[in-house]
Amino acid sequence: MRVPPLVVRSVRMLALLGLAGTAAGIAPAAAATAAPRPVAFHSPASFTISGNLRGVAAASSRSAWAVGSTGGPLSSRTLVLRWNGTAWTRVPSPSPAGVSALYGVAALSAGRAWAVGCTGCSTNRSGKTLILHWNGAAWKRVPSPSPAGYSVLTGVAALSAGSAWAVGYTYASGVFRTLVLRWNGTGWKRTPSPAPAGGYLEGVAAASGGGAWAVGTYGTGTSARALLLGWSGAAWKRIASPAPRASYLTSVAAVSARSAWAVGCTARCTRTLILRWTGSAWKQVPSLSRAGYVLASVAAASGTSAWAVGNAGGGGDLIERWNGQAWVQAPGPAPAGDGLAGVAVTSTTNAWAVGCTASCTKTLILRWNGATWK
Repeated sequence: MRVPPLVVRSVRMLALLGLAGTAAGIAPAAAATAAPRPVAFHSPASFTISGNLRGVAAASSRSAWAVGSTGGPLSSRTLVLRWNGTAWTRVPSPSPAGVSALYGVAALSAGRAWAVGCTGCSTNRSGKTLILHWNGAAWKRVPSPSPAGYSVLTGVAALSAGSAWAVGYTYASGVFRTLVLRWNGTGWKRTPSPAPAGGYLEGVAAASGGGAWAVGTYGTGTSARALLLGWSGAAWKRIASPAPRASYLTSVAAVSARSAWAVGCTARCTRTLILRWTGSAWKQVPSLSRAGYVLASVAAASGTSAWAVGNAGGGGDLIERWNGQAWVQAPGPAPAGDGLAGVAVTSTTNAWAVGCTASCTKTLILRWNGATWK
């Protein structure tokens, strides 16, 4: 199977563009963004610009990053926004020639962050991994392994200045394979990972003590399976998943070595899916599963506080909150047609959710202040 150029690359973006119902029959492919067009919507609570946001990370209530892309399908450029405690502003970011986009971001502090994605994203023949580093003054591109064929990074997690992970997938000879890179303090190196045929990774999380999780999917259609990988400290191992058939995982968050969440969709991406790591096994837990909704991202502040965000195939945001006992819905202020792709949390009174509005041609940012989303 040849990957068609300019096809949305993942379940997450399929949902944002109103294609969640067909996600089970479409493998991840080259990145794409909708062509921008004038719209009337402007939110005083967010920074609005042409494009869409796919990832967000916060180091504190006064420091956060949101990443994505801006421009049309054939002219997409990296987009990086920064929260300084008062306002969101756009920050210059390297954007190699050709179609480039960012899908994930991780923040260690106000002076250190990582962002990952791809360059040459419009074709399965030339797509390469893209990693940017914030050194406290500017974003700089750093060398990253990019296997032959099409390679893209979808998620990143950082534990310290000398330890970080980036995940994604490669596509070569008609087959998708998982891709895992590790930062050792001096450079990014490819790390062996279980790679079932048709497997790809969407998210990664790192826990204190050196543990890490990576999630994704292998297979398509009714044969799709949730893919869970765990880092033992020496190697990546495949972990048993309780998710039913036709399930996809899009994001993972780790509170500690004994507490983690993974989210996505099941029933051919017509129902939300939430898994919980209990310290010894992954268990499926009840979630608010309205027909057609997909969870795209999860973040946790503690064992009793977590957020999951997503969207409906036909448009509309979905925000769920873990209150320590159950997942409950939290009303969001986003207009119909919006989709949320990323969430970050630093405390019970500070969280961010990002995505896009107006058929995914304008960025969208929401903030949790401890009482409501604005």
